[in-house]
Amino acid sequence: MRFNGVLPEDAPDPRLEQARRLELMPIPIVGLVPQPSLEDPDVVGIQYGRDSRGYNEMSASITYTLWRNPADRSDPMNLAELDEQTRRSIEDVPPWPRPAWLIEGVQRMRYPQLWEAVRTTWHRAPSERSSPAQVLAEHMNHILVNRYRSEWPGGIAWDRNAGDLSNRPGSRVVTVWIDGVEVQGVEIDVDPLVYGVGASLEQGGVVTAVLPREELEYIRIEFAKRA
Repeated sequence: MRFNGVLPEDAPDPRLEQARRLELMPIPIVGLVPQPSLEDPDVVGIQYGRDSRGYNEMSASITYTLWRNPADRSDPMNLAELDEQTRRSIEDVPPWPRPAWLIEGVQRMRYPQLWEAVRTTWHRAPSERSSPAQVLAEHMNHILVNRYRSEWPGGIAWDRNAGDLSNRPGSRVVTVWIDGVEVQGVEIDVDPLVYGVGASLEQGGVVTAVLPREELEYIRIEFAKRA
């Protein structure tokens, strides 16, 4: 319950409701393998589509906190570059108590976030839209439009309605590791801002990752089922 725009101290953690919604996912959720430079704060976005028969598509996207120097989290190199408005929102502490999960989320803003970096996508029926190349292109568009609008030179780099991109320049077949097994995947490696890679999953569906190019040196790109 909100009162005059103030979130009460005992407000429930929205991740609890999120976890219940994730139970609807027909296939296991996949993320990057555990590694010192990445922290999974349990921030997962979920999207779905429905028709007369029920759910026909669903996706779950994992956001990570990045530690450039995980051995020393106090190292300034771990800090994100923040604009003045964001910095004020972190430093201005209101005079009323806040839920612990909200305080945690605000403090997390000090560090780089790999927003919706890894996505597991399920389609009920196979189609052109469910190919790894097309799912990766849609994921990449989503990241570019929502996180890099001010830096993007303009236009939709990868048309979400353009069909299978696997044979187009900049998209090529690569080897991807999932649960310790080598599988055939696809990458998009021409965008100046982000790098994208994806592959089909044994249980059905597709896993894709869209990662900031400037942070790739800190990330091991290998996938595993998320605990």
